[in-house]
Amino acid sequence: MSNDPPVFPGRIDPSDRFRERRARARRRRRIRRLVTVAVLCGAIVALALNARFMSGGKEAAGPSPPTGTTAPATGGSESTPAAAAVPDELRGVHVTMALASIPEKLDEYVALADDGLTALEVDVKDENGEVAFVRPSVPLAVKVGAAEDYYDPRELAARVHAAGLYLIGRVVVYEDPKLALGRSDLAIRTASGTVWRNDAGLGWTNPYDRRVWEYNVAIAEAAAKAGFDEIMFDYVRFPSDGNVAAAVYRGKRAEPRWKTIAGFLEYASERLRPLGVRVSAALFGLSATRELGIGQRPRKFAPYLDTIYPMVYPSHYNSGEYGIPDPGAQPGLVVSRSLLDFRARLEGTDVKLVPWLQDFSLGRTYEVADVLAQVAAARRAREVGGRVVGFLLWNAGGEYSASALAPG
Repeated sequence: MSNDPPVFPGRIDPSDRFRERRARARRRRRIRRLVTVAVLCGAIVALALNARFMSGGKEAAGPSPPTGTTAPATGGSESTPAAAAVPDELRGVHVTMALASIPEKLDEYVALADDGLTALEVDVKDENGEVAFVRPSVPLAVKVGAAEDYYDPRELAARVHAAGLYLIGRVVVYEDPKLALGRSDLAIRTASGTVWRNDAGLGWTNPYDRRVWEYNVAIAEAAAKAGFDEIMFDYVRFPSDGNVAAAVYRGKRAEPRWKTIAGFLEYASERLRPLGVRVSAALFGLSATRELGIGQRPRKFAPYLDTIYPMVYPSHYNSGEYGIPDPGAQPGLVVSRSLLDFRARLEGTDVKLVPWLQDFSLGRTYEVADVLAQVAAARRAREVGGRVVGFLLWNAGGEYSASALAPG
């Protein structure tokens, strides 16, 4: 499909040039934890010895655990920080969990606030099924080997908020090779019972299975409780590439695909909004133009979302789309016409629009002028009705055109 990533070119981003620094960062975190444990243990021993001395060397009966000697719980008992206000114009960039794990890189992204950045979108769960952090509240993520130690979500949220930035957590839903292979009963299958895979060889989970819904929302809840302001669901759809005719869905219901996806978003919204977090979804740029067969209907999703993020990367449109011979060469026009269709489909709803814009080269070299043309198109769309409230830049390598982030 024209704008289905292998849809995000280079989306399986190994970040080779940052691996060593990431490893060093992980080692530093482990050392800090060991030091903290040692200090806490020392405090406990000191308090115990002091109590014994004060009681004349006899054990006190029924001692209470000393205050402040245990690490704060990381489960559902934590208080949820209040969500930050949505910026007047959302100007943000995508950050992979690998890049977010490197203190120097995170500092670079936060420093983009000086250029006009108002928001960071950071991966919480990505296209590989990896979860950026370990939380006891999502034991299944640990069991299937999905839980990683890229960053501490509370520390990251505090760092981002200290810079006055809005924090969006991206949760990739159904493309999930970790869960699909670790729990094949939750996967889309083939007729022979094996895990179905797309063209990239990645397994997908079953959109009809409520256990898959619960798993993804539990991860989103962990991020919300840690201080993320918004949860953006991505790959919230049926697969579009690979031998989709061979896909077998256990528990398939006699309902349109959009209704299945809308059911998940309704469920997610009901669980997340009481935590004070906003709920959004990334959708294909053509999902407002025609039926794509993947279960994405923007208007049907609007009641459950605060924001829709259309992926309007011009290089992902086929020749002739919107009557444009070479969409990749006319980025501003592509963004304008796609947003026009989204505005028409969402008429009468309250949901906001924030387009994903292309800040990478594919098919042709994209210069800063190409990115600025897309930003200008998004701002023109905002002037008509106010539904479009900003933009996000995508680059899988994490390199961005800072000048595109300047306030309008």
